[in-house]
Amino acid sequence: MKKWLSSLTIIGSLLLLGACNGDEEAATEDTESTEEAAPESGAAAEGEEGAGAEEGTAEQPEMPEPDLEDVPDVVAEVNDTEIEKAEFEEAYNMQFQQMAMMSQMSGEEVNQDDLKKQVADGLVSQELLLQEADNRDLEVTEEDKNGVLDSLVEQNGMESQDDLFAAFEEQGMPEDEVMSQVEMQVKVDKLIAEEAGDIEPSEEELQEVYDAQVAQMEQMETEEEPPAFEEMEPQLKEQVVQQKEGEAAQALVADLKENADVTVHI
Repeated sequence: MKKWLSSLTIIGSLLLLGACNGDEEAATEDTESTEEAAPESGAAAEGEEGAGAEEGTAEQPEMPEPDLEDVPDVVAEVNDTEIEKAEFEEAYNMQFQQMAMMSQMSGEEVNQDDLKKQVADGLVSQELLLQEADNRDLEVTEEDKNGVLDSLVEQNGMESQDDLFAAFEEQGMPEDEVMSQVEMQVKVDKLIAEEAGDIEPSEEELQEVYDAQVAQMEQMETEEEPPAFEEMEPQLKEQVVQQKEGEAAQALVADLKENADVTVHI
């Protein structure tokens, strides 16, 4: 539970960025597959039961199970800070669930050895960012912390911060520990924003992202008409900013790794 909040936010972003690095198209397809996995698999299952098609049944492999037997007690050391098995398992299980859903749809087996290396590398990257954020003099205001808490409240369909704290308390995480993690998250967000600088997406960049999304909709052969560029422009700007911040984070991690003492045991 040491970095529960960070694991849900930072690690997920870094793993996605790692997948996008050099293979942005594949990462986009993975994201779409994850979002559509539940309704598509449900519809497929109903269709197979109704038709009794043996081929359809064969295309639905059993949900794989995570293999964590060979994970050492200490997964990695980053500048004398240990990344322990419990933290790795939490991050791995979260990522494995997404990969397993996609595996059921594609029929391709999850390569757990590769996934373990990716998760371990993501946790190392996360720890380096956390350490760097802690080393810099970054101001964290009450407004900053409330912003993170309000986002978590909204994401989890809760009504108030009190509900959020109660949920954390049930998982063994007291309010003071939650606030400590929130403060570190704000520091990392500011660290990445500082590295990225002021980002103002150009019209060409927005149009490129829009065209790519329209092309994906056409490949999916959906009957829905793609939204107009003007309608999607705010989301397109946010997507370009996030992409550039992600690139800045990856560049910073690469620099930090060069001067860090890192040992990975997976």
